[in-house]
Amino acid sequence: MKILDWYILKRYLITFVLMLLLFIPIGITVNLAEKIDKILEHDVPFDVVAQYYLDFTIYFANLLFPLFLFLSVIWFTSKLANNTEVIAFLSSGVSFSRFLRPYFIGASIVAIFALVLGMFLAPHASKGFNEFSFKYLKGNKKDKVTQNLYRQINNNDYIYVSSFDTKRKQGNNFTLEHFVDNTLVYKIEASNIRYIEKDTTYRLTNYVKRIIGEGDDILIKKRKMDTLFSFDLEDLTPVQYIAETLSYKELNAFIKKEESRGSSNISRYKVVQYKKWSLPVSVFILTVIAVAVSSIKRRGGMGVNLAFGIFIAMIYVFFDKVFGVMAQQSDFPPIIAVWFPNLVFGILAIYLLYNAKR
Repeated sequence: MKILDWYILKRYLITFVLMLLLFIPIGITVNLAEKIDKILEHDVPFDVVAQYYLDFTIYFANLLFPLFLFLSVIWFTSKLANNTEVIAFLSSGVSFSRFLRPYFIGASIVAIFALVLGMFLAPHASKGFNEFSFKYLKGNKKDKVTQNLYRQINNNDYIYVSSFDTKRKQGNNFTLEHFVDNTLVYKIEASNIRYIEKDTTYRLTNYVKRIIGEGDDILIKKRKMDTLFSFDLEDLTPVQYIAETLSYKELNAFIKKEESRGSSNISRYKVVQYKKWSLPVSVFILTVIAVAVSSIKRRGGMGVNLAFGIFIAMIYVFFDKVFGVMAQQSDFPPIIAVWFPNLVFGILAIYLLYNAKR
């Protein structure tokens, strides 16, 4: 590397780290000021609070990663432009493409960090962050679906539970329906279902099995019935944020399992899956846009570049959130929802880069 490369690369990485160190404590302070009453009310131990804010730091950094990067690149590149350093570099015979090389090296380093963060660190932090939030901060809100649960377990079986107590591992008004070629073969009903952890079995109270016949149905009734089922206890009480807490390998296996069961939440899970790859790609796109916008010395100085940069960043975040919600709440394809903001801003990056070279 030449002196120019080291100079820009150091500014790129140092400014990005400083941006994180600046905004994360602000985020922690704001969150603590808002939640301190509930933390004191529940008398939460200090080590638990400390772990929560460590998870919060990782969760917060992963959530606003593109915004931090974009603003940091605009900040230090605007300073280079205001000090006429960019003009000096280009006037010395360095092409604009060559000028961008250290930026891409820095973007590669940050993209690798974003990949590791999204694949391994953020899922663990998300689990701790959400568990603490639901336990201490969200009052009566529950992190698991415990009311009117209806799920397809596999291609043939559907279960329903009107309510489930996660502490007692017991549910009310249990129903299992078994279909073959869209035809109901048998139906199991029980007023109560309880998981027996010692034997990994389920105990059904007021058990009734109706086998559908061509003429008459066959009824099998028992006061109590211990049996095995093909579903897990987690299927009765699915965690709302489960996809966020899984590493990439675990998430792939989980999605494959849920697809075989015909889960209605596949789109939600795939949005999380695709974002693990789209975020590192966005690092390069936002870097190019930031350099193209801020490498020109403007009347008004850094303030104009920062204002324009914040405007673009907000639009990017808006696109990302809106299309993500569309995919989760409708039949909109998750892969398009996740990659569409990168596609649009990738085209914008090419256009701005072309004008900047001119």
